[in-house]
Amino acid sequence: MSDLDEMLKAAGIADEAGEYVDPEVFRSGFVTLVGRPNAGKSTLLNAVMGEKVAITSRTAQTTRHRFRAVYDTDEMQMVMVDTPGLHKPEDALGEELNESALQALEDVDVVAMLIDSSKPIGRGDEWVARQVQQLKCKKILVISKTDLVKKAVIREQIAKADQMGSWDDVVTLSSKQKVGIDDFIDAAYDLLPNGPRWFPKGTGVDLSDEVLIAEFIREKILRHTRDEVPHSVGVQVEQIDRDPQTGFMKVWAVIYVERNSQKGIIIGHGGSMIKQIGSEARQDLERLFDVGVHLDLTVKVKKDWRSDASQIRKFGYGEGL
Repeated sequence: MSDLDEMLKAAGIADEAGEYVDPEVFRSGFVTLVGRPNAGKSTLLNAVMGEKVAITSRTAQTTRHRFRAVYDTDEMQMVMVDTPGLHKPEDALGEELNESALQALEDVDVVAMLIDSSKPIGRGDEWVARQVQQLKCKKILVISKTDLVKKAVIREQIAKADQMGSWDDVVTLSSKQKVGIDDFIDAAYDLLPNGPRWFPKGTGVDLSDEVLIAEFIREKILRHTRDEVPHSVGVQVEQIDRDPQTGFMKVWAVIYVERNSQKGIIIGHGGSMIKQIGSEARQDLERLFDVGVHLDLTVKVKKDWRSDASQIRKFGYGEGL
């Protein structure tokens, strides 16, 4: 790096690679997504990033990790923080997830609160809005899943949300249909402060490969099981081997459940369920890492792990790590 590059970096107008950014135009900062479970936070993050980096499902508590995804253009760097859905906790895991989501509201530039337009605004939304309104940062109201309702319902949701506080901007969107995503990005740009590029270009997400792999495995379990099973599942990657020539990955992971009966459901008749879970997860991982993947899955019982704070943190859920 040249002396000029060092001077620009010290002045906050060059990134780590020494690339010049115009301090009068370039904007950067942290945008945290909050809302009730299944409000569409992870789906919005994926839509903004243009690829699947966060898992999604219709099951509450799908997101268990707070993580960052870096969206880069020549004019801005938006660090999006995806959080677990805020909800009334029923166990130690729920308490950890709520704590993680609330801590993500600290020291951010913009908070985007998502409200699912297909569901009536309830006390849960009102509680989240109260937490958001206490913050000094800029606030975006996001009415999500607009493809599921008529325009009159959207207008009604906005009117009710306006009664819960003041918003610096309001965006309506459908992440599934890719409608309104640019409006969200533009709103974030307008509200972010001028600043440097905090992360090098191409940073992507800040989760380790082990956590990403575990989450994609868990997503497939969420999509193929029901009742209590999805909530009782934790996944831990024990080993990853990479071929230095081809990049081919061999992954060994353990799926933990709380009951023997749940173990049987995950394995399935003749191993049919775990084979399907492994096959679908492998396909996603090959797209994500752009290399071949061999996935070795086993299932173990760890009784009542969701009530054990140390085990929750061992899985990396919540704020334990």
